[in-house]
Amino acid sequence: MARRTGAISGPVAALGLGAAVAALCLLPLWAVARAAGFSGSLTAADWQAVRFTVVQALLSAVFSVGLAVPIARALARRQFWGRGLFISLLGAPFLLPVLVAVLGLLAVFGRGGWLNSALAALGLPPFSIYGLHGVVIAHVFFNLPFAVRLILQGWQSIPAERVRLARTLRAPLFRVLEAPMLREVLPSAFALIFLVCLTSFAVAITLGGGPRATTLELAIYQAVLFDFDLGRAAQLALVQYALCALAAGLAGVLGRQTGFGVGLDRHIALPGGSAIGDGAAIAAMAVFLLVPLGAALSGGVWGLAAMPATVWASAIISVTIALGAVAMVLLVAVPLALAGGKLGRGLATAVPLASSSLVLGAGAFLLLRGAVRPSDAALAVTMTVNMLMALPFALRILTPAADAVRRDYDRLARALRLRGWARLRIVYLPRMRRQIGFAAGLTAALAMGDLGAIVFFAGEGQATLPLLMQRLLGAYRVEAAAGVGLVLVTLSFGLFWIFDSWGRRGAET
Repeated sequence: MARRTGAISGPVAALGLGAAVAALCLLPLWAVARAAGFSGSLTAADWQAVRFTVVQALLSAVFSVGLAVPIARALARRQFWGRGLFISLLGAPFLLPVLVAVLGLLAVFGRGGWLNSALAALGLPPFSIYGLHGVVIAHVFFNLPFAVRLILQGWQSIPAERVRLARTLRAPLFRVLEAPMLREVLPSAFALIFLVCLTSFAVAITLGGGPRATTLELAIYQAVLFDFDLGRAAQLALVQYALCALAAGLAGVLGRQTGFGVGLDRHIALPGGSAIGDGAAIAAMAVFLLVPLGAALSGGVWGLAAMPATVWASAIISVTIALGAVAMVLLVAVPLALAGGKLGRGLATAVPLASSSLVLGAGAFLLLRGAVRPSDAALAVTMTVNMLMALPFALRILTPAADAVRRDYDRLARALRLRGWARLRIVYLPRMRRQIGFAAGLTAALAMGDLGAIVFFAGEGQATLPLLMQRLLGAYRVEAAAGVGLVLVTLSFGLFWIFDSWGRRGAET
């Protein structure tokens, strides 16, 4: 009887927790819907924002996934010194604050950037990074490395035994192994990148703007803060939520596992291909990734002296929000991962994934308007929104580890009559320490770089580092913004390193 009660209580508890997370996302959406009143209709400018949002997301996803295929294939076929470090660096854009990366892109592709200097020397017309192509370039910079890693994992999932068998039978490797893998991996990668680009705000506000290059996120921001047209903001938010829900649903449906079965975990480099072509693909990826990163960091060093005095207060606020978001994520994600239950986990993953931090912030602003001053709720709301945004990634990291520990050790724990805190302390936490540290570090880095809900709530002296950077860029103080960006990068990667190192130190698996 006790075993039956325990088996039921886990999924039920997960369902309750997942429902609470979904409510936290849907309540602001309800506030947005109520403010909209369904009385008006979208204007021509609003439809232009919808079209631009969808087009830039489609182009960003197409270029990211399309360019990632030859690069991932080259990495799957070639072994070279520093290959592991290079693959690790592909994760840097995901942790890098968006505005810092945009500064690096401006140093390369901006009006006074390296590319335009070279074009001027050759007597060619200048290149402008502002507008649709600039937004797409920035999104490709962030998502191309992510797509490469996803597709590379697909190639690495092909068992070496299948490769040897195909070679023995002289079967065409691409047709019998690689093409089926790509058919399973590419659609989900495309849907995930399309979803991420739908809710991009920091890129749009710095490289977009204007009637022809406004995304839904930017239009919502302008409707709330500049026009104070809450009904229009609400309608736009609902349209964006519908698009995100559709993309999240597609990502979930298309995210299937490859069907190659298991092997003996032996790695084998794929044969064939041109060494020159593969080298060119890897070198192009390295240049596209490292040059803007280097430009952003070197520009930040020169900009340290130009930083405003408020930068350290903003740093304290950003770190406070990041640590608060980490605590909230662990308080929600660890119990959800341990409790089991697909429905609860699914609710806690899918609903936040379909939300955007700006829409959640707008909804929270509408809910709290008149009850409290926005500046009084700034920290709590921003921490909560950052927790919701990071929760799907934390669950993706923690859930497989929790399931593995439960599968391997639950019977022994029951035999030893370990329950509650004792089972958590002795059985689960030591074996999930690595994943907990990684999830905490990822949450901290994402929260440090977020420029979403805080724009609605920040009062005088409450700017986070990304908001301070955005204000400096708006005032054309690029050098000072670069200095603030360097501080932001240092703190973001520092927090990630602290949590990740804690997780790896003394981890049992």
